[in-house]
Amino acid sequence: MEKNILQNIEHLSKKAEYNIYKKIVTEINSVKFDALQKENILNKSTELREKLSQGIFIDEIIIEAFALVKEAIKRSLGLTAYDEQLIAGIAMHKGRLIEMQTGEGKTLAAVFPAYLNALTGLGCHILTFNDYLAARDAVWMGPIYEMLGLTVGFVQDDMSMKDRQKAYSCDITYITAKIAGFDYLRDSICYEKSQCIQRVFNFVIVDEADSIIIDEARIPLVIATGGFENNSTLSATMDIIRKLEPKIHYDKDEYERNVFLTEVGLNFVEKQLFCDNLYSEENLTLLNEVHNTLYAEALLKKDIDYIIRDNKIEMVDEFTGRVAENRHWPDGIQAAIEAKEKLGFRSRGRVMNQITLHNFILLYKKVAGMTATAMDSEEEIREFYGLEVLVIPPHVPCKRIDHPDVIFTHKEAKYQALIKEIVRVHATGQPILIGNPNVKESEYLALELKKVGVQCQVLNAKNDELEAKIIEQAGTLGAVTVSTNMAGRGADIKLGGTNYDNREKIIALGGLYVIGTNRHESKRIDKQLKGRAGRQGDAGMFRFFISLEDDLIKRYGIDKIIPAFIRPKNQEKPIESSKIAHKINQVQRIIQGQDSDLRRALWKYSEIIEKQRLQVHLRRLEILEDREPFNILKKENQELYEKLNIIFGEECINKLEKQVTLYNIDESFANYLSDVASIQEGINLKIIGGKNPLREFQMETNQCFDILQQDIQENILTDLTSMELTESGLLSLYQRIEPPTATWTYLVKDNTIMDCLSLILIGSGGGGIAGIGILVGTPIVYAMVLLEKISMTLKKKFNVNN
Repeated sequence: MEKNILQNIEHLSKKAEYNIYKKIVTEINSVKFDALQKENILNKSTELREKLSQGIFIDEIIIEAFALVKEAIKRSLGLTAYDEQLIAGIAMHKGRLIEMQTGEGKTLAAVFPAYLNALTGLGCHILTFNDYLAARDAVWMGPIYEMLGLTVGFVQDDMSMKDRQKAYSCDITYITAKIAGFDYLRDSICYEKSQCIQRVFNFVIVDEADSIIIDEARIPLVIATGGFENNSTLSATMDIIRKLEPKIHYDKDEYERNVFLTEVGLNFVEKQLFCDNLYSEENLTLLNEVHNTLYAEALLKKDIDYIIRDNKIEMVDEFTGRVAENRHWPDGIQAAIEAKEKLGFRSRGRVMNQITLHNFILLYKKVAGMTATAMDSEEEIREFYGLEVLVIPPHVPCKRIDHPDVIFTHKEAKYQALIKEIVRVHATGQPILIGNPNVKESEYLALELKKVGVQCQVLNAKNDELEAKIIEQAGTLGAVTVSTNMAGRGADIKLGGTNYDNREKIIALGGLYVIGTNRHESKRIDKQLKGRAGRQGDAGMFRFFISLEDDLIKRYGIDKIIPAFIRPKNQEKPIESSKIAHKINQVQRIIQGQDSDLRRALWKYSEIIEKQRLQVHLRRLEILEDREPFNILKKENQELYEKLNIIFGEECINKLEKQVTLYNIDESFANYLSDVASIQEGINLKIIGGKNPLREFQMETNQCFDILQQDIQENILTDLTSMELTESGLLSLYQRIEPPTATWTYLVKDNTIMDCLSLILIGSGGGGIAGIGILVGTPIVYAMVLLEKISMTLKKKFNVNN
């Protein structure tokens, strides 16, 4: 009752906010700049910039600024901005995340708040979904900004530091969130301010916001220096793991996300490794190796979880179906997959710094966002980013026809019906987009379609560089496109293609027909696929073809909770029951709630590290920008200071102290991160001991942080006092503290080694200890969430007291 009242109040509040924005739009539309000459538009823009520099509040110029942008859009692109786009622009300026349906012009709507906030001179970043969209949008929207006297740039992954610096100095910069984050980390290990390429984090607009700030929020961006070749016993361990038989030596959990050794399996592995007790503290490294190789062998599948390209493992993003560039699994798991596929091990390197996308985005003074699917995660967006979601209604009502799911008892029947449906529709010329979950299924469908004479375009992680070209043609007459979840995120599928050929005929046929072959765990992903059809009031159709053997159904046991009287045995015809679809929707809501709880719990861990990282970062920044005077030697070793002053002079001493200080901050922080990783690896033992893992983690990381601060000061003095008082001695020190040049970056999931190890017991039917379960691949939060449920069991079976 109370929740419903709060929801009603919130709805009324948002409705009132929307109406306020509508009134502002009326005022914007009343301002006419169509009589202005081109140079006068530029002059007007300059005038607005000057007003802000004189202290005028930014909201006082919003009406003129938006009216000016509207005129610039009309002149440079020949488009007239809709009222809905103006409302979206106002909302984003106010720091809102707007939900706007696919094809409603989010890219154009972002220009309004970007221009207004860039007038401050502090810049605006627009974070896009990928490199292609960053370049496309910057070039596409560029003429608008240029007419208004603003500079615009974009950053690509392969750009030089000089070109990056130039792009970041522009008023408006289009860039992916990951590249912006990596550049932030690169700046964090610079030794001179002039080497830094980014400037103040002022205003950011996050495009496809739900993907970036929810799905990928926990992913840490990492920068590392050249490391070592992995020459461990991993290959031998993998050979042992390959001998294990499922159901005998190991079992998977009901969701097939975790795998654990049975008692038979544990005895077998210990015998093969000549190890008496795999769980003793001295065998922790070996235990990790067993965990990782078992996880890689039993759970991770080629062409589903990863592909092999150019002799390298490339992770496939579960949400997009794209290759997740520069992303690795936690290093031990990555190496285990390389061992599984008999590829060369890639060096991990030494981690120098890291930050999650969540914490990176919060560096900005003001955050706004836009996406087609935000309301399902509204509560989480508000909690983690302080952002309110505002739904913008479509300019033209959606005409898409959403058909009920067609549900089959088994996959074979589903595929037969799906192929038959595609053949039938293809014969009419209506374009079809078939969305599926992974590379393996997309290739299977393409092969089956070829057998029946239907030629199709395949878009998956193996050819994602062709995405834009394939999507351009997906809405043309007779087109059949088989795609993973990646299809056209951030790009519209236009009926008739870019030239709108045969558009009216395609509309008469029903528009783009989108078919989903599986339900995704996330309802947002399903909605994104659905949103490919019926853009901007176009005709369109959508339907799911699913079976009771699909991964989502089996993983969460939906097939088992369906009453027997509506769940027939294998049959070729669809199942006539709406209750199954209802159960699927129910499970999706439950999964969404669980994922939200996991992110919420993980945030508590990442915040501990982030607060400590920020302290170090701010101290380093003071030194980098010469805000802190250098007189360490003068205070601590007056005699040495005077000798150095005579030989090299005060300026040289100051530079030396600065370089030595920055070097030791970086070295000590890298050691701190290594120590934290070790704490994370051993978190499972804390759980077995019946201890609260979060409390233990905080306590131990605090101890590491205290050591870090002591080490910095001590090592600075050691370096300064132990060097040779000669030109060559000084030069050797300078060479040693040069910033790393062979840096590389990679992404890891939140289930780092520390996260993915937790131990539970598998009880026998008689209540005794049947074996020790090795639960791998599980984020630490599972351990935390499970802790309350299993701690009593653990204590009883291990006889552990608080």
